[in-house]
Amino acid sequence: MSLLEFDNVTLRFGGVVAVNQVSFNVEEGEVFALVGPNGAGKSTVFNLISRIYDPAEGDIRFDGKSILGMKPYDMARLGIARTFQNIELFEHATVMHNLLVGRHRHRKSNFLTELLFTPFVRSEERRHREAIEKVIDFLDLQVYRDKYIAGLPYGVRKIVEMGRALAIEPRLLLLDEPASGLSVEETQDVAFWVEDIKKQMGITVIMVEHDMHLVSAVSDRVLALADGKTLSLGTPQEVQSDPRVIEAYIGTTDENEEVLA
Repeated sequence: MSLLEFDNVTLRFGGVVAVNQVSFNVEEGEVFALVGPNGAGKSTVFNLISRIYDPAEGDIRFDGKSILGMKPYDMARLGIARTFQNIELFEHATVMHNLLVGRHRHRKSNFLTELLFTPFVRSEERRHREAIEKVIDFLDLQVYRDKYIAGLPYGVRKIVEMGRALAIEPRLLLLDEPASGLSVEETQDVAFWVEDIKKQMGITVIMVEHDMHLVSAVSDRVLALADGKTLSLGTPQEVQSDPRVIEAYIGTTDENEEVLA
């Protein structure tokens, strides 16, 4: 059974069909990439999985169960975490405190026990901080631990947002353009981290990305979208050589496949 099933999903905004009868499955333990030109519907797919939008048709199942009756705040409890195109962090809090936000789904204390700061709360706080330290070590964020987000470079902020998602300890991680705005060296680091997230942490990854070098380096399978419709589904090499994908990117099916290489 697939971890995520996107079954014949359609989403309309008035007369505009943003996602048109799209279907795909994501297997547990794989890196699955969504690619396509701007406006193809990639981030809309993420918003459907995150329960920000309700589809007009079709079903979305996680671990065999439909999630359409659930709210966005239920997704973390299920084990689905995501990052965003536009970084969503608390700028006037430290890296440590932003990462601790990701531990909310694991908290077992209540208002009264936290107010009294009982031994159980102290033990739980230690456990959460130990989990955060593992994320900090994994993403090499030690030097930034106690720094405020507002003073950090853009590339570091992107990594902190990934760290907050990892702090949830998800089964499924949605990365929305993780390499956007990063340097070549930073993008290479993202590739290494995605590989380690899959192999060392056992987390399934769905990634929206325009950088086809990154997609080719880390993805097991790729789904290409255009105008909300499926163009091609297969390995990175199969999708990049598909004439429909080449035409969607560069407007011609001439021998220009190196544009996507």
